[in-house]
Amino acid sequence: MEGGPVDDTDDMGDIVADFLVESYENLDQLDQDLVALETDPSSRDLLSGIFRTVHTIKGTAGFLGLGHLEHLAHTGESLLAELRDGERAMDRVTADALLLLVDRLRGMLASIERGRGDGIDAANALAAVEAIRSSGAIPPPEKRPAPGDTAPPPVAGHRAGAADEAGEDSTHSIAESSVRVDVGLLDSLMREVGELVLVRNQIDRLSRDDADPEVQRAVQRLNLIAGELQEGVMRTRMQPIEHVWSAMPRLIRDLSRTLDREVGLVMEGGDTELDRGLLEAVKDPLTHLVRNAVDHGIEPPGDRAAAGKPRKGTVTLRAFHAGGQVVVEISDDGRGIDPDAVGRAAVARGLRTEGQVRSMGTSELFGLLFEPGFSTAEKVTNISGRGVGMDVVRSKVEGIGGSVDVESVIGAGTTWRMRIPLTLAIMPALTVECGGEVFAIAQVNLLELVAIRSGEEGPRIEWVGDAPVFRLRGSLLPLVPLADVLGLDPGEGDLVIAVMQVDDERFGLMVDRVLNTEEIVVKALSSRVKQLGLFSGATVLGDGTVALILDLQAVARQALGTDTGDLVRTRSPQTAPPEAAETRLERLLVVGAAGGRRVGVPLEVVTRLERLPADSVERVGSREVLQYRGALVPLVRLDDVLGTGSAGDADDLPVVVVATGRGGSLALAVDQILDVVDHDPSERSEVRDTALVASTVIDGQVTELLDLPALIRSAEPVQAFDLERMGA
Repeated sequence: MEGGPVDDTDDMGDIVADFLVESYENLDQLDQDLVALETDPSSRDLLSGIFRTVHTIKGTAGFLGLGHLEHLAHTGESLLAELRDGERAMDRVTADALLLLVDRLRGMLASIERGRGDGIDAANALAAVEAIRSSGAIPPPEKRPAPGDTAPPPVAGHRAGAADEAGEDSTHSIAESSVRVDVGLLDSLMREVGELVLVRNQIDRLSRDDADPEVQRAVQRLNLIAGELQEGVMRTRMQPIEHVWSAMPRLIRDLSRTLDREVGLVMEGGDTELDRGLLEAVKDPLTHLVRNAVDHGIEPPGDRAAAGKPRKGTVTLRAFHAGGQVVVEISDDGRGIDPDAVGRAAVARGLRTEGQVRSMGTSELFGLLFEPGFSTAEKVTNISGRGVGMDVVRSKVEGIGGSVDVESVIGAGTTWRMRIPLTLAIMPALTVECGGEVFAIAQVNLLELVAIRSGEEGPRIEWVGDAPVFRLRGSLLPLVPLADVLGLDPGEGDLVIAVMQVDDERFGLMVDRVLNTEEIVVKALSSRVKQLGLFSGATVLGDGTVALILDLQAVARQALGTDTGDLVRTRSPQTAPPEAAETRLERLLVVGAAGGRRVGVPLEVVTRLERLPADSVERVGSREVLQYRGALVPLVRLDDVLGTGSAGDADDLPVVVVATGRGGSLALAVDQILDVVDHDPSERSEVRDTALVASTVIDGQVTELLDLPALIRSAEPVQAFDLERMGA
């Protein structure tokens, strides 16, 4: 196979560039080893090392299609094999021939690097080696031609030949632009940079009260230099995720043969970079998710053909940057996950009761897949079924400050999504105070801050059942009192709500005070503190205070349950709602319809309040539907139910999502969302009208009460169609 031209260094493939760097290093080592072998011909270690190096260059050159380079290395390998097998003794003539071969190999590498391919003249090196093998002597070097002569260049000197053959000076840009550094040294350098960041934070805090302009300029300069040094050192630790993906093609091939499946692999975004420590941490979770996709996701070829799918399934690995994190997706086009089957398995294994499963949404049911001991496999095999895999995946990913979730459509496939921080060493954080203690929160999860002033009119905390919520721009935001979660005494007076984003959901973290934003250096926790499960690390702040870093996934899971999107919660042990009156009151969500009509919806069935684009509404037959959280949800317009006509077109559509039981949902489109009120059921009057069951007076205005069972029954044909379309 002939070696073709290769692009310039900037456009050169990563594999070729790595090959050049490694080969230059190997050839430099060959120079030393050949000279040493000439001095000590009996050294088997030196001879074995030389043989392995030349063999490696030959094999890689053949893989890359560099035919001339492969042939020259093969010729040298044949001579070395005779030395290794004792058929020839190492002498000065043999050493000269091998050193000449090394020079010509180096010249070929230089030619490849400059985009000229490996086709330079190496006939003299080949002739020298062949002459040694046949007669034990090499032909004399030719006379060097005068300037302008066209004769081939002479065999001369050790490194001069390489430069002559390449036609340029012997400086190798690729070899000189990279260096091998021990990983331990990089880790040590990263620790020192972390200490520098801590000192910088301390100096920055101390200089705030100093009005001397020289001091301020020096501090600014320190901040700039420390920031650039930190960025540079962190770049040295970043590696493309394709280093971890490299084992996936073999894994999928072996699994597909074992399971008698036909599976193809697609990899996108392999050049996405991640801290090398995190790459090692996600290797096992990634491997398990790929195994799960092939075993549980991809159907046998016959089943796929019967379902109208290609016989060959596809597993897709995709990585990309989003919101200061790296998102890694593992997708398959297989059978998907049936939430009802997940619920039945949870009941069978005693993880949930039937009543709990009926009240759970799809995302909550999928969250059960990460419970310890949970599995939907009917039997245990050497690949899956023991119920330990997904629990380990979640614990490992959350252990490095990441998160993992799943989306699935029956008959269409499943996507597992890991969100991983770029690095664990240094990160921007918000420091807060709660119960007299200081804690740090990763800024990547922070959306906004809301201050609640005591004794003032304005935004206030409300209650849904016995769980605190906050009305934020038309949506009810679940609240997590940090003092209750950690067992601290809450402060008096004002408080701050930190609106956090965890996975795809939001909640408000209630703290006493916000202190500062700064870059923190993450320190590992002792095993005893780590067992609490609420902290991901610790740090030293600029004033020398030690602060624990909150693990927001764990905090949300403990306070709110597995799905942070629900509104009705089991309250924290030390959180109690305002005292209720002796009469049992019912909580209603009051919404508006056209013509100024007000309608009450029982809040206990409301799962979400959303504002969706009006053009997101689609049709299934004569019914309107929404694609909501990976499922097809029937849409009912309140104006159509009441016969009031539309209040007019709008870009946004206020939607109340209610639970219908059996894990289903119904979207109720309204004109506006008005209030959450307590209502005495004894004060209502019966009404016999379409989709209405009663009326009452709330805040001096007539409010009608919706007949939800009737609405749900009217939406059931759409849901049945959806299940049939999805292959359930």
